[in-house]
Amino acid sequence: MGHTITEKILAAHAGLEEVNPGDHIFASVDFMVANDITAPLTIDIIEKIETKKIKNDKIALTPDHFTPNKDIKSAENVKKLREFSRKWGVKYFFETGRCGVEHCLLPELGLVVPGDLVIGADSHTCTYGALGCFATGVGSTDLAGALLTGKIWLRVPETIKIEYTGKLKKWVYGKDLILMTLKELGNISGIYKALEFGGEVVSSLSIYQRLTMSNMAVEAGAKNGIFIPDEVVEEYVKGRAKREYKFYKSDPQAKYSEIKNFDVSELEPQVALPHLPSNAESVLNIGKIEIDQVFIGSCTNGWYEDLEIAAKILRGKKVAPSVRLIIAPPTPDIYLKALKNGLLEIFAEAEAVIGPPTCGPCLGGHFGVLAEGERALATTNRNFVGRMGHYKSEVYLSNPAVAAASAIAGRIVHPEEVV
Repeated sequence: MGHTITEKILAAHAGLEEVNPGDHIFASVDFMVANDITAPLTIDIIEKIETKKIKNDKIALTPDHFTPNKDIKSAENVKKLREFSRKWGVKYFFETGRCGVEHCLLPELGLVVPGDLVIGADSHTCTYGALGCFATGVGSTDLAGALLTGKIWLRVPETIKIEYTGKLKKWVYGKDLILMTLKELGNISGIYKALEFGGEVVSSLSIYQRLTMSNMAVEAGAKNGIFIPDEVVEEYVKGRAKREYKFYKSDPQAKYSEIKNFDVSELEPQVALPHLPSNAESVLNIGKIEIDQVFIGSCTNGWYEDLEIAAKILRGKKVAPSVRLIIAPPTPDIYLKALKNGLLEIFAEAEAVIGPPTCGPCLGGHFGVLAEGERALATTNRNFVGRMGHYKSEVYLSNPAVAAASAIAGRIVHPEEVV
């Protein structure tokens, strides 16, 4: 019997010839990550255990959610990460100024590579599946165990195969594919399953669009979201990978729990309405929705490629007087590249606020917080109740082109309305 890419990676890391859905395994972990919210819990556990060694070269500690520190509590959290890193010799602690949004920073620095088994105390750790590795979010306690032993227990997930055929229209990106897919799957149908993305459309997607899609696999409840690595992945990891990597692929006779086929030739840009990412509709069908704020950034659509798309639309235009536009490049390298290439100047001239590399606005934790009754359009991954501020505010999700165009129009629009 053949096996999926997910099953092959898990078998290799469990030291087994093969694994099958439902098997419980104890697998070796290649790399881990935790942030300023989740790492303190892991640290508290480690400090209570009599140990002399941790896997200090296999973890990145990224103070990215509330940095630069917004209050005393966030400062204390980051201080805990800083002191723990010094005490235990953690190789990858990223101080403010060198830190970025964890799910952008780790691929950019080549710390996660194809064929890896990666865990993180953050639900969007599944982002790295775009590189062809098994990546999933875990609790802080599980992370502490892996930091001590280098291993994690897992139940091997069934896999849903999703194939996209056709050709994407202008202004339609990976974000639209995943929002449409979430709508079709619902927010729970993928619970503890692997989502394997494929089909002819995938080969035309940049690595950044794939990272966005894998990132949001968890919004269907999935354990991981994975792509079969190809030359696009090879081009991305070549020269940046910190370790040797291996390309796995699914066997033709691999068994899937379900296979979904989507012809996306007629797909229009999608907008997720409050309060679930799966509540997606074509931007052409949502009516007139006025907005107070637009946020472009985060681990879904903050990549340089996304900023370029936004800059092309915003160049020479102004944000609507009634709208606040916040843009936050997610890593220092992306920030610097946007600065050198004039993108930040375009944003500033359009009267946007440019923030530092941080998760901040995405979770309503650090600048850009919404007041009661306010409505925001964001390129982020979640629009739950109260996600970006007051529980009576509303968050809509879209790709960066729709976000930039809507900031100019003052309401959610198709990009063609403003270009």
